[in-house]
Amino acid sequence: MAALMTSTSTDTTQPQVHGLFDPATWTVTYVVHNGPGSHCAVIDSVLDYDPKSGRTQRASADKVIDYVRVNGLKVQWILETHAHADHLSAAPYLRAELGGKISIGANITQVQKVFKGVFNLEPGFKQDGSQFDHLFHDGEAIPLGELTGEVMFVPGHTPACAAYRFGDAVFVGDTLFMPDVGTARCDFPGGDAKALYASMRKLLSLPPKTRLFMCHDYPPANRTVSFETSVAEQRAKNIHVRDGVSEEAFVAMRTKRDATLDMPTLILPSVQINIRAGELPPKEDNGVAYLKIPLNAL
Repeated sequence: MAALMTSTSTDTTQPQVHGLFDPATWTVTYVVHNGPGSHCAVIDSVLDYDPKSGRTQRASADKVIDYVRVNGLKVQWILETHAHADHLSAAPYLRAELGGKISIGANITQVQKVFKGVFNLEPGFKQDGSQFDHLFHDGEAIPLGELTGEVMFVPGHTPACAAYRFGDAVFVGDTLFMPDVGTARCDFPGGDAKALYASMRKLLSLPPKTRLFMCHDYPPANRTVSFETSVAEQRAKNIHVRDGVSEEAFVAMRTKRDATLDMPTLILPSVQINIRAGELPPKEDNGVAYLKIPLNAL
């Protein structure tokens, strides 16, 4: 996981943002804070996973830990924008090493109910979000030292998607991508293209200079990986949802495009782990934890 960007502002309306890119999953993990020695939040961490062997490693998460410790930061929150389908969360490992509360939007319970059925999970698996330390509600404030964040529910990609706003920085999860890539798919269980359109208009109604930080980038061949854009740039240039694109046109485009997409490589392991707040399934009587692969279910 390589460092991608660092903002150096000490203005509480312009928090510092450090991004760490994981090329294996095209994911960026963010650390948002107000300078060395301050409190911080870690957003969308990555646990390395080899689908061929079923082995997990912590190299990507260790890069986050190194950054936090070098800068003397105090982790207050470990935030998930949703239950990711493309990478496993390293939240429990980060909490054990650095402290902080693992948190997600309260609508994660809807996702848990769906996937408990898909995976036929053990009877003891709870569908109330209690695996997480805290469930956020729409509009809830996020105290972070001298900073105060805000939770913005942005359903559509999944029912449980949330964006996190700290000052002029918004971490949008899998709602928007860079303008030349467009928007997130809506064909996972509980996805809804109309809901995503409304969520994106909600984000794009923020002040034009608002910084938007993507969770992923899948760049075309003519540019390098990038994750930061602005409301103004998205409204002017996003190929799927720029100003002037109607809900009807977006839903038609998204539905047609989603029908052509393959499932993410790690969707089956990722969702099973991420609806548990990053914990592995309970070990069986031989001391080994197992993931399930449902046949012909998705």
